[in-house]
Amino acid sequence: MSDAKKVPAYAPPAKRSVLIAGHATSVSLEPVFWRALEEAAREQAVPVNALIARIDAERLDARSTPNLTSAIRQWLFARRTGSPG
Repeated sequence: MSDAKKVPAYAPPAKRSVLIAGHATSVSLEPVFWRALEEAAREQAVPVNALIARIDAERLDARSTPNLTSAIRQWLFARRTGSPG
C-alpha cells in the first residue's frame, strides 16, 4: 500500500456563505466535510443551504447547543456511522 493511501488528504477549513432563515452566515469546514455535506444534500434532493438549515434547527432543539460547524460535523459523523448523534 502506498503512503498516499495511508494518509488522509489534510486541508485547512474553507469558509462558505450560507443563508439560513433569511440570514447570511458563514460556515468553515474542511473540504472533506463540504463534500460529505454536498453528497448528503444530493441524496436527500435538497440544496446544501436547506440541509444546513435543517441541521441548524435540530441543533437549536438540542439539550446542549453546539456551534453550527460542530453540529454539521457531528451530524455527518452520525450519518456515516449510523449512530443517533
